[in-house]
Amino acid sequence: MAQVQSDSTAAPDSGVDPAVQERVESARNFAFQLLKGIKQIGMYRHNEAKFPEFLGRTHEALRAHTEKHGPLYIKVEQQNFMFQGEPLFTEDTPLPYKFFRDGIRQLILRPDLSLDELVTFTLIALSEPERGAEDVLSQLWRSGLENLEYVVVEGFRMDEVSDEEVEVEVDRVVGYLYSRLKTGSEDFLRFARLNAEDLDSKLDGVEQVRGLVVAGNYASDELKARLQREISEEEGTRLFPKLVSAIFLVIEGGVDDMALLEEVFVQLLDAMLIQDDYGTINQMVLKLRALAQRNTGSDLTQLVSYFTSKMGDEQRVMRLAEALKTTRPKHPPDITRYLQALDPAAVFTLLNALETIEIPENRLLMCDALARFAQDNPHPFVQRLESDRPQTVRDMVYILEKSNHPDRVKMFGLVMLNKNLAVKLEVMNIIARGRTQEARKLIVEALNDPAAQVRMLAARLLPEFDRDKAYVDLVRMIRDPGFDKKSFDERAAYYASLGSTALPGAVSLMLQTLAVKPTLLTKKKVLEDKLLAVAGLAGACSIPSFKALQGVVEDKNQPVEVLTAARKAMYQTKKTLFGETSPGEEA
Repeated sequence: MAQVQSDSTAAPDSGVDPAVQERVESARNFAFQLLKGIKQIGMYRHNEAKFPEFLGRTHEALRAHTEKHGPLYIKVEQQNFMFQGEPLFTEDTPLPYKFFRDGIRQLILRPDLSLDELVTFTLIALSEPERGAEDVLSQLWRSGLENLEYVVVEGFRMDEVSDEEVEVEVDRVVGYLYSRLKTGSEDFLRFARLNAEDLDSKLDGVEQVRGLVVAGNYASDELKARLQREISEEEGTRLFPKLVSAIFLVIEGGVDDMALLEEVFVQLLDAMLIQDDYGTINQMVLKLRALAQRNTGSDLTQLVSYFTSKMGDEQRVMRLAEALKTTRPKHPPDITRYLQALDPAAVFTLLNALETIEIPENRLLMCDALARFAQDNPHPFVQRLESDRPQTVRDMVYILEKSNHPDRVKMFGLVMLNKNLAVKLEVMNIIARGRTQEARKLIVEALNDPAAQVRMLAARLLPEFDRDKAYVDLVRMIRDPGFDKKSFDERAAYYASLGSTALPGAVSLMLQTLAVKPTLLTKKKVLEDKLLAVAGLAGACSIPSFKALQGVVEDKNQPVEVLTAARKAMYQTKKTLFGETSPGEEA
């Protein structure tokens, strides 16, 4: 990488204007900082988040130059960037050649050039077209940097045709286009419309020049943005609202042809859907319902029903689902109100549309809207609880839970028959939020589930309902003859849940177990029971359990395994209660 001297130590020539020399040195400082930033980027190319930091000083140097001297005009030569006839790099560097090769002869950096734009420009300069990247000119055109301009020199050449003949034909093309673009009126955008047949007749005898680009006074980005904004405002804030208001004025004036009104509203509905203007559709529904309430007995009630049914047609709902499939909506509340206004008959169509949506936030939006329908008719959602797709089951459980249907916990019982373990565990956590007797009954039944993970989670969730009842159920399971046949991890989970009840009886049971003296035949079982008791005291996570663990640690008659487990549990309990870190964790 070529080095740049940021501060010139040589004395300036007597004939050099000091103001010019100051501008040159300021530009050289920018070039110096640019090369430093490029070097850092080359070393940490994988860390893109750091690129703005690497080019921060470059941006400050550019801002200092542009604030004092205006835009930075850089002339591009094969081996160097030039400014005021002076090279910006003290040695030749390959950086300028990438621009020179594509015909770029001048770079203009405006005062408002942002740091993000500078990063984009630098990455374009570092790209390697020889290894498959786009050429620099194409990348600059695609990037649309508003505050960086460049001048490109192009030539016209054709095989078997002299340069003079090419120049004449190009002059004819440019002359014709220029005449078509001239106008004496102020009512024009920038370019007139050209007819291909007229162009062919005017250019009779001109050889075809492929890839011809005629440079002219193009519309600025500011003008394009303003025109787009005006068109959007015209459509969104003036055209359609005025049209809707006019139609409602006609309705209030009295219309006998209801079939015509239905056709008009359907046409408006489709126009709004194409524009993704769900807010206007919701306003139309509100106004129609208000008119129907004021004019009781009229056909407007039928019109409201017809309009909402058309809103829920399969093709229109799928059009909405297609928009939600991969992109986040600009106004989610408008879409929620649109979905909630649909007729209940559209539930099955909405459920089918839900299956196609991939973005989690959009699926949640659709589920929130469907919860209203589940309050009155939960059967379509209950049927899908038996689906083989885990995501579908999760969505249906969420919808039923949000609907607050009184029998939703009984419906969740179907999920407990699902073969997917992850779904069952997730649904159990949702069921536990209810804190109702029906929910507790399902959790107690899960203690006998064939899957060990389900039984362990059920044991952990029981104390969240009723500690006293959980104590009774867990003690019953621990004293069951088949308890010793379970895995050690599962038994430890039961003891931890029993300890989490924080009842005096639970702590007392653990201490009794730890006080048992082993015999020759019961040594292994007593050791396992003591380790389970330590797990129970750790699950309690209270001051009494901490003191009990401390007593176990001080009891040197306990086996080494029990002392180690008790010491670890004591430090963990201390950390949870007092926020202190154990010595082992600090190490």
